[in-house]
Amino acid sequence: MKILITGSTGLVGSSLVPFLLTGGHDVIRLVRRAPTNDSEIQWKPDTGKIDLKNIGDLDAVVHLAGESIADRWSRKKKSKIRDSRIQGTQLLASAVAQLENQRTVFVSASAVGFYGNRGSEVLTEKSRPGNDFLSSVCQSWESATQPLEGKEIRTVHLRFGVILSPRGGALAKMLPVFQLGQGANLGSGRQYMSWIGISDAVGAIYHAIMTKELRGPVNVVGPNPVTNADFTKTMGRVLKRPTVVPGILGKLATFVLFGEMATALLFTSQRVTPGKLVGTGYQFRHADLEPALRHVLGRQTG
Repeated sequence: MKILITGSTGLVGSSLVPFLLTGGHDVIRLVRRAPTNDSEIQWKPDTGKIDLKNIGDLDAVVHLAGESIADRWSRKKKSKIRDSRIQGTQLLASAVAQLENQRTVFVSASAVGFYGNRGSEVLTEKSRPGNDFLSSVCQSWESATQPLEGKEIRTVHLRFGVILSPRGGALAKMLPVFQLGQGANLGSGRQYMSWIGISDAVGAIYHAIMTKELRGPVNVVGPNPVTNADFTKTMGRVLKRPTVVPGILGKLATFVLFGEMATALLFTSQRVTPGKLVGTGYQFRHADLEPALRHVLGRQTG
């Protein structure tokens, strides 16, 4: 297959590309810098520059690009988070919609942030959206594929949970704290965390490409979400490090340190289930948190 990818150097893209190349697929990368070989095409979402006229027939598009959310959210940062997702998706969707081959699949990243803070409510792909900043971004992000409507292009919105990888994302930021024996519950620890191992994140993307009945929103999370307290205990056990007094990192203190981002990412509760993945036969490599953590961290049992 010929597969066009954005965000190829990001947390997920840097694992997806070698997976696809090993499988014998032809990977074309959209990059912001000047291309260095024939497998790269330049695009500039902020100025509307993209040219796919000579790309030929595409079997799939995987759109992963977007500004990182793991920093303090100033007004400027929030604007970048929103604009990078909406402008980039609109530009790419419009370009793909104009291609002669209309039988491709467009797989676009989204996030479980779509659902907002929902406590212990079990969330499926049919659940209503939330009403906070990230929920608003995710709703607009998914709607930005509108140019593909009415085309023979299957569109899939992958709502990723917290992706477990020591190379980046939330887990990479947590690791030093836990390795020092300072890991702790955040607040009450009762908030739910919907997670996905990096190998299953890649596997879910490939499953979405290959499974013709998949379209619309798809929750990319493991089948067994955990509370923050359970996550803390499991991390301590996997790393063989103690965890400190539960709740030592209060919401107010964390907000002072990290701002609005901390409240949105660390204290929001989302108990999300992967209904569509399970319903279409996806087999998780790691369905439970502890095996997933041991795999990505290279920690064997015992």
